[in-house]
Amino acid sequence: MKKILCVLFACLPGFMFSQDYRASLIPDSLKLNANAVKRFEELHIIIKGIDKAIIKHKYAITVLNENGDDFAYYVNSYSNLRSLSDISGRLLDADGKVLKTIKKKDISDMSTSDDETMLTDTRVKRYAFYNKNYPYTVEFEDEQDLNGIFHLSAWHPIEDEKFSVQQSRFIVEVPADYQLRFKQLNYTGSPVITNNKNTIYTWEMLNRMPMITELYQPSAWDIAPLVFIAPSQFSIANYTGNMSTWQGLGQFVMELNKKRDELPESIKAEVHKLADGIPNKTDKIKALYSYLQKNTRYIGIQLGIGSWQPFEAKYVAEKKYGDCKALSNYMVSLLKEVGIKAYYVLATAGDDNAKLVEDFPAPYYFNHAICCVPNGKDTMWLECTSQTQPAGFMGSFTGNKKVLLIDEDGGHLVSTPSYLSDDNRQYRRVKATVDAEGNMLADVYTHATGEQQESMHGLIYGSTKEQRQKYLNNVLSLPTYEVDKSDYKETPGSIPFIDEYLHVKASNYATVSGKRLFITPNLFNRSGTKMSPDAERKYPIKLSSVFKDIDTIQIAVPPGYTPEAVPKDVSIQTQFGRFDINYKVNDNSIEVIRSQVRDRREFPPSEYPSLIKYFDAVYKADHSRIVFVRKEG
Repeated sequence: MKKILCVLFACLPGFMFSQDYRASLIPDSLKLNANAVKRFEELHIIIKGIDKAIIKHKYAITVLNENGDDFAYYVNSYSNLRSLSDISGRLLDADGKVLKTIKKKDISDMSTSDDETMLTDTRVKRYAFYNKNYPYTVEFEDEQDLNGIFHLSAWHPIEDEKFSVQQSRFIVEVPADYQLRFKQLNYTGSPVITNNKNTIYTWEMLNRMPMITELYQPSAWDIAPLVFIAPSQFSIANYTGNMSTWQGLGQFVMELNKKRDELPESIKAEVHKLADGIPNKTDKIKALYSYLQKNTRYIGIQLGIGSWQPFEAKYVAEKKYGDCKALSNYMVSLLKEVGIKAYYVLATAGDDNAKLVEDFPAPYYFNHAICCVPNGKDTMWLECTSQTQPAGFMGSFTGNKKVLLIDEDGGHLVSTPSYLSDDNRQYRRVKATVDAEGNMLADVYTHATGEQQESMHGLIYGSTKEQRQKYLNNVLSLPTYEVDKSDYKETPGSIPFIDEYLHVKASNYATVSGKRLFITPNLFNRSGTKMSPDAERKYPIKLSSVFKDIDTIQIAVPPGYTPEAVPKDVSIQTQFGRFDINYKVNDNSIEVIRSQVRDRREFPPSEYPSLIKYFDAVYKADHSRIVFVRKEG
């Protein structure tokens, strides 16, 4: 939850207030299940106009144990558009006595650019007291000046799980005629608004107990208090806009991208040579996407307004690299050259915490850009930063998201593809033999599609042979084994699939005890989820993993054995998912067919006992054993 998107480090300056930070003054209720307690915080944003603001931040955190040490580090960033000054800090012991204060020379100042994968004008200042006598308190204060307003800091007082808040205050001060927009999430009540020369909005949190993470809980944005603020009219880097509507925000992005789609003549010639002879539009799109992948690579570029403005298509053509914005703009330009209309799209990639709030237009949600190509009923989406992803496949990174499509008339909210259980399939076939000592040899054939093939895709393109071997020899749910052969065959498409072959040797897989042989037949797809029936559920249940698994397992048993105990077939049909496992056993072999299907669903906390029952039944079935006994004589 420390990563609530776009790194909301918004920190501020000032002078250190004299407060009593004795640890003994923390209420016991705030220390229970907590690693750290926010004793005091004031985040004060002073907006001067459409292009100027000051952010002042002061906070104190008491660290209760070593698991809370991460909260004791000071870190904040600055750039050409956001200065950082007046950093001060103190370390206090359990009795509130000052042990150490920050010296300016001790604050580290470093670039976030590595010149290979990231080019940026953003720098970071850091400081750590490295104290290990618990409890202790750190107090920090700083100030930032914004030269242009586009992305304003949000208030997120609860920084992580097991983090309680004694007091936190969010103050936003604006000119009397300024149109401030705000959005409260999971915050009860309304801000206190006072009017004098300026208008002042104040939100406050007092004595908030820590959040305890629950299995399958919703994203942080669904359960943690947050307040977003955004301007209507704004100005940054000589560009002005109005983000009170998605259309207006899109018009601003369109202005940033204006006249950045011109290609060099040499690239135009290459594009026409490649695409003009292809009659089918879909094949033409795929050919140009492949051209992009083969001729460019990703480098993050965050320079000034370039954090939002793509580099020109000519730049990408010359340098052969770009960030997500530049590469997506370049892809749109390539398609435009051959008469195919495509759209630049702002997206939220990765972390589900950053879901878009549809009734609050703002740039908070976006950390990525992609390309959208209308193609009749089959709109094609292109991930332009990947050199290996198939055309049309968004996957778990940007699939199932609300995104902002940029058209000539502005921005429009649309949805990326949502992958269902039939899209995310894993069909596995296992042929195994077990000898009289319990050792096993197995041929494992897996056909994975959609999001279920992503880890295999990473093994093919993102790892060396040695790294792949190390991964494969640690990922299977067997006590002692070796994968001595592996092979992959990929078939690209809008729902890509990969066929994997593994040869597995597992010593002591089956347990031999006297004349009995104990075998757990579900070899590679066992549930590992067990839940405590005593826990009181606080948050809703969110099942976001969507899949369909079918395992067919055949195990040859050593001669001379006969089955003594065979599990019963299990069939479970619930709102949480569907699960079946069936057994066929004779003297020489075992055949097991297991299937499980789960769809994307949300449930109220009251359904938690039923969820426990379902997962316990699946766990028990997946770990059931078959007992064979050796025949006498």
